[in-house]
Amino acid sequence: MRNSFVGVDLRALQAFVAVCETRSMTEAARVLGVTQSAVSQLVAALEREQGVALFDREFRPVRPNAAGRILFDRAGALLEHAQAVSHDVRTATSEGVPSLRIGCVDSFAGSVGPHLVQRLSGRMKTLSMWSGLTPTLSEQLTNRELDLAICTEATLDPRRVELRPLFSETFIAVAPRRFSGKRAPESFHEVLRELPLLRYTGRSLIGQQVERLIRHMNFNAPNRYEFDDTDPLLSLVGSGFGCAITSPLCLWQSRAHLADIAVVPLATTRIGHRHFYILTRQAEWSSMAEAVARESVAVTRDVIAPGLLAALPGAPPHLFDAYAAAFAAQSAA
Repeated sequence: MRNSFVGVDLRALQAFVAVCETRSMTEAARVLGVTQSAVSQLVAALEREQGVALFDREFRPVRPNAAGRILFDRAGALLEHAQAVSHDVRTATSEGVPSLRIGCVDSFAGSVGPHLVQRLSGRMKTLSMWSGLTPTLSEQLTNRELDLAICTEATLDPRRVELRPLFSETFIAVAPRRFSGKRAPESFHEVLRELPLLRYTGRSLIGQQVERLIRHMNFNAPNRYEFDDTDPLLSLVGSGFGCAITSPLCLWQSRAHLADIAVVPLATTRIGHRHFYILTRQAEWSSMAEAVARESVAVTRDVIAPGLLAALPGAPPHLFDAYAAAFAAQSAA
């Protein structure tokens, strides 16, 4: 007995989704790494397969019509399921160990990253770790260039991307080492009367988050110096040139400068934390994300927090205030 069945070509469906998301055949071809002609042919084949037009071709940029919108709403789940099936099949082979591509924000890659690679090394055949800014990593995840991303903010479509809380870290104010001992100030305001505030660039999320904290705390600090990286920022703090607000992971990433800096008291506030999340595509890599979360939390608890507290006696005792609660919530989910 034969059943009538209208199938869906997954390559054509992927091309259709790319066109919907980019609003351009040319841009969709760039994202997929194929020619524009190939994208056009795949979309045309999908329309023939379904027996309906999927795009309103009278408008520019291109946009799906009513039938196309229905397909687009369901296409993500179809592609995610197909990817999950493919992953399960591959990992069920005799090799049994998959390859994994992780993307991390720079401070995580430079602090937790090396320990994480060592702890995961026996669980997979190959492991790639990339670093970059949160918007870039999020885009790479949705474009399937990454399997898992560790970011400090996520605004992606929850129907396609699963977000797990990882941990939170407390922002820390630092000044040159001479601001320690008997000369230790009672607050960061005192340091700012004497030294300029060195900032992270506003194009980074940590720069934007620190800026919100600066405004919230009413610090009088003209914006004169900005840096992409923690190394030059802490180097200048250690030399006595200025002061800064940074985070535990950034400090650990640039720990060569810890001997030259001192922690300055910073009032506790609800926006005085930076939150980390693990992002995966829906129905993919769930068990690996749990393993990454477990090992990452262990690194912050057993390696980074004790190391920073030993090197910086004035640091707040709870550097990773929310990591226990975040991990407990993630584990119970």
